[in-house]
Amino acid sequence: MARSAAPSVPARPADGRITVRPARSAAASSRSALAALIRRDLAVLGKNFGEFVGRTLMQPFLLVFVFLYVFPTIGQGIGSGGGRAGESAFATVLVPGVVSIAIMFQGIQSVAIQMSTEFGYTREIEDRVQAPCPIWLVAIARVLSGAAQGLISAVIVLPIAAVVHAPGVHAELSIHWWIVITLIPLACITMTSLGLLLGTTFQPRNIGVMFGFVVLPLVFLGGTYYQWTKLSMVHIGGFHWLQILVLVNPLIYLTEGMRAGFTETSHMSLYIVYPALVALCALFLGLGLRNFRRRVLS
Repeated sequence: MARSAAPSVPARPADGRITVRPARSAAASSRSALAALIRRDLAVLGKNFGEFVGRTLMQPFLLVFVFLYVFPTIGQGIGSGGGRAGESAFATVLVPGVVSIAIMFQGIQSVAIQMSTEFGYTREIEDRVQAPCPIWLVAIARVLSGAAQGLISAVIVLPIAAVVHAPGVHAELSIHWWIVITLIPLACITMTSLGLLLGTTFQPRNIGVMFGFVVLPLVFLGGTYYQWTKLSMVHIGGFHWLQILVLVNPLIYLTEGMRAGFTETSHMSLYIVYPALVALCALFLGLGLRNFRRRVLS
C-alpha cells in the first residue's frame, strides 16, 4: 500500500492518447519518506539531547555507583570475600551488563513508550501514516531511529560504567573491536524491534503492567549481574533449570555478547549469540509490524 506524493508527468504517445507517468517510482518515494521520518526523529533528539543524556545515564549510573562504589566503600561489596580482587571481578561482569540494559531501556523508551503515547491521547501516529510510503515503513523508521539512539546510549554509558568505582576496584576491560562493531548495531535493532512489539501490544493504560511483568523479569534474569556460564551451579538433581530457563530472555544473549566484546571473562558462545539475536530480531520485527498495521487500520 504505497502512496506517492511525486508529481505526475503527462505523456502523449504516437496514437494521440494521453497517459500519466509518475516522475519517480513508488520505491524512490518510499525511500525519501523513510529518510525524512528518521531525520525528523533525530532532529527532535538533537533539540532534547540534554534530556536524552540524563534519561540514558540515570539508571546505569545509579547501578554502578551503588554496586561498585557505595557497597565496596562500606565493606558490603559483592565479591568482597575475595577482597578488592573479588570486587573487581564483579565490576568486570557488571559493566557489560550495564551497557546492555542501557541499550534495552533505550529501545523500550524510544519506541514502546513513544508509540504507546502516539496510539493513545496524542494520535500523532495518524499524521505519520500519511507519509508517502507503505504503513510498515513508518514502523521501520521508528525502529531505525530508536536503534540510532540505542547506539548513542552505549557510547555514553560505557565510559561512565568503566570509571565510577571505589578505590581499588577496577573493571578489567579488553575491547574486541570486531565483536563490538558488529554486535552493538544488531543489539540496538533487536531491542528496538522488541520495543515495537511491546508498544503495539500494550495499551497506554497498561504500561505499568508491561514494566512489572515484562521489563523487570528481563533485567533480573538477563545476566546483567552475573554470567550465564555460572548459572550451571543452580541445579536440581543435576538439571540446570535456571541456565535453560533464561534462554527465552533476549537480554541474556545481549549481555553475554557484550562480555565477549568487552572482557576476557567466560561467556556464552558467539555461535549462539549472533544467530539468536538475528532470529529474535526477525521475530520481534515481524510480530511488531503485524501489530502496528492492525492498530493503525483499526
